[in-house]
Amino acid sequence: MYCNKLNRILLAAGILPAVCFFIPLHAVAQLRWMNVSKDYAPLPASVQVFKTTDSLDGKPFIAFYVKAKLKDKKLVFTADTTLGRRMTPLQFYEKNSKPLVVVNCTFFNFDKNQNLNMVIKEGKIVSFNVHTIALKGKDTLLYKHPLGSVLGIDKKRKADVAWVYADSTARYPYAMQQPLAATKDSSKIFPLQTLSNHALFWKKQTAIGGGPVLVQDGKIKITNEEELKFTGKAIHDKHPRTCMGYTADGYLIILAIQGRFPGVAEGATLEQQAKMLIDIGCVEALNLDGGGSSCMLVNGKETITPSGKSGERPVPAVFIISKKHSK
Repeated sequence: MYCNKLNRILLAAGILPAVCFFIPLHAVAQLRWMNVSKDYAPLPASVQVFKTTDSLDGKPFIAFYVKAKLKDKKLVFTADTTLGRRMTPLQFYEKNSKPLVVVNCTFFNFDKNQNLNMVIKEGKIVSFNVHTIALKGKDTLLYKHPLGSVLGIDKKRKADVAWVYADSTARYPYAMQQPLAATKDSSKIFPLQTLSNHALFWKKQTAIGGGPVLVQDGKIKITNEEELKFTGKAIHDKHPRTCMGYTADGYLIILAIQGRFPGVAEGATLEQQAKMLIDIGCVEALNLDGGGSSCMLVNGKETITPSGKSGERPVPAVFIISKKHSK
């Protein structure tokens, strides 16, 4: 090792050996991000695109993030969904009059092409979190009821990450600002009594769900045990990732990580993803659907390369940033 070689040189010179601690570079160094907005022009000054090709954990790595100013009233932050079918991000781009940014968001059911997370569009809930998970084995007749995490933007353009519950009987979802452990019982219905008096109506103009939460109060806080998104050691696996958060000074951050390209871009774990978001400046952030679904378009141009053999995977919902059309 370099440290041992250094000590031999010091001893030969009559100097006391140095005390060395081996700390991997990736554990202390932040990734270097390059502003590549010009590659995706034209963009307003309030929307910027950044790219990194620094190695991560000694492995090749590629990622992009979009930084958009929430208070810019010339920007529209919205979502779009399909019913009983899926579309590629590029198809959503064409459908929505070619917006600035299109990115995948919710998890979904392949059989029914159904969103498994909340989507709020123009103040209305158009998709709901799945709050009931059937258990297996000796617990076949039991269910667990987790709250799902959602990032929302209100009419004042303020972002928030919360754990929410909603059904078709309520106009607004209930929201918790702290995670709640999943309850376990024999009911297929979410037990509303598990929502404490701290749950409030969550009035948002736009929102998209995913999970688990990655960052809270500017610190790594992965709430997978409460949200039950990944089982076993899956949170430590490297995959393509999509995630979203916001900064204290009012910027929305959308991060897309390329993966499943050995020797080119091998992806990231949830913890690595959380650290990147904090380094960028996020105070709250959550994970979104990843793997073959991860895809972010800026002005219709791909940032990361999707990992699927056929390219972009069709998805039932996307998050969109567009320019407000003048009347």
